[in-house]
Amino acid sequence: MRKNLFIISLLISLTVNCQNYQSQVWVSDQGNGIYKNPVLYADYSDPDVIRVGDDYYLTASSFNCVPGLPILHSKDLINWQIVNYALTDLNMEGVEPADFFDKPQHGKGVWAPCIRYHNGEFLIYWGDPDFGIYVVKTKDILGKWDKPILLKAGKGLIDPSPLFDEDGKVYLVHAWAGSRAKLNSILTVCELDATGTKVIGQEALVFDGNDGINHTVEGGKFYKKDGYYYLLAPAGGVEKGWQLALRSKNIQGPYEVKRVLAQGKTNINGPHQGGLVETQTGEWWFMHFQDKGVYGRIIHLQPVAWKDGWPVMGINDKDYCGEPILTHKKPNVGKTYPIETPVESDEFNAANLGLQWQWHANPRQSWGFPSANGYLRLYGQYYPDNYVNMWEIPNLLMQKLPAPEFTATVKLNTILLNDGDKTGLIMMGWDYSYISISKKGNDYLLEQIACQEAEQKNPEKKLAEEILRKPNIKEKYLYQTRVEELEIYFRLTVQEGGICRFSYSSDGKKFQTFGEPFQARQGKWIGAKMGMFILNKTPDSNRSWVDMDWFRVEK
Repeated sequence: MRKNLFIISLLISLTVNCQNYQSQVWVSDQGNGIYKNPVLYADYSDPDVIRVGDDYYLTASSFNCVPGLPILHSKDLINWQIVNYALTDLNMEGVEPADFFDKPQHGKGVWAPCIRYHNGEFLIYWGDPDFGIYVVKTKDILGKWDKPILLKAGKGLIDPSPLFDEDGKVYLVHAWAGSRAKLNSILTVCELDATGTKVIGQEALVFDGNDGINHTVEGGKFYKKDGYYYLLAPAGGVEKGWQLALRSKNIQGPYEVKRVLAQGKTNINGPHQGGLVETQTGEWWFMHFQDKGVYGRIIHLQPVAWKDGWPVMGINDKDYCGEPILTHKKPNVGKTYPIETPVESDEFNAANLGLQWQWHANPRQSWGFPSANGYLRLYGQYYPDNYVNMWEIPNLLMQKLPAPEFTATVKLNTILLNDGDKTGLIMMGWDYSYISISKKGNDYLLEQIACQEAEQKNPEKKLAEEILRKPNIKEKYLYQTRVEELEIYFRLTVQEGGICRFSYSSDGKKFQTFGEPFQARQGKWIGAKMGMFILNKTPDSNRSWVDMDWFRVEK
């Protein structure tokens, strides 16, 4: 009988695991052949997309978050899942000092990648504004990627995109970051070797947006179609910009220029910077971001119609410039695929960390361990010297916000060994707030802490505190030492615009609202993120720990 029960349990588990994950809070596919924008209501900044056979792959900027360069997969450009990361850490050639990314380096790191498939290999190019242009490659997009190659060292080199021409030559376009190079709004092109991993030619200026019209030109993507070289580049800035198309019969130009996508009469601001892709049936689509402040840069998909050799994006075009759509017929990819969304909730039943999670810096071995035992264990890390606020804490385990409104609840079992050790649920950004539980003598202290303008080294403020009444405690022993395991549930409720409320529960059923409402705010080049932390108050004290039993995102 026990054997039969095991087999039944295994079959149920396999059935559940084979089902496509569907978010409770945002689904683009309407189930009737129509989709609504955004297709991803999450911060996948500066997206790029390719098709290989019947499969579509997307990557995006990841800045200082680790792992880096997320890989998403789709069969129809609407339904996506996270399948891998190209970077396991940010330890790379040319990074000085070598431990640079062991601390949070907000807004630095991996900027605006470009993904391509050539000669049986996947390649991703990106610019690190402080160290140069990198490329990483693999033959198995779901496996381990090769060690990144520093293609071109230098400051301010960003937004690279290669073009593998029919004659075997390879070219690279990239932009310039004014914050490092002290010049911007230009696009330059150089030649690479046949492998696409080494510069062999001088750079040439192909477009200058300092014309009084197309300022802040960056993010160019190379394409070739019908004998024309195309550069698709955003201009005008993240919040209020537009999409340009440049074309020439010669790789070095001169290039004709047209504006092909702008906000128009819609409420979709700054519709630009993304990737162009052709379906199996010959349709063309443009995937780009919209800056939504606290939610980051969320992903939209626009139909593309070629008009007189220009890629007109969206609908209602005037002089080749379209405006973005809210709903549209799904891309024709020859088949219909089931609804699927990136995973948000986590039951922590696997021995690998879920792909929705990222650290705020290169992780250290002792930070935490996934487990097939049904929980993720995080160990308390010591506050850095001269601690001011959470902006400098690297061991924040977080994920992107998935929708304009949602509720996130986490079940925790924690052993806090020392006075002042604390664990909590945080909404992180330039401004942040968290709910936490800490050890205080024989009691447990609930707190809501907030910080405004954290990057400016402003101190935290305590918004609420109280001693936890009737804590749910189990007695345990570490060798012969009695310890207390506290079970507690934290909840974060987010309303439209990023208004947050925290609550807690000792049984997971009755939740008590705690503290004050908090207005979440984006981070540096990224949206706000939510997640967990645990910190030891005293250096060299025995590490406390917390087991995350589950993390659930619901309406």
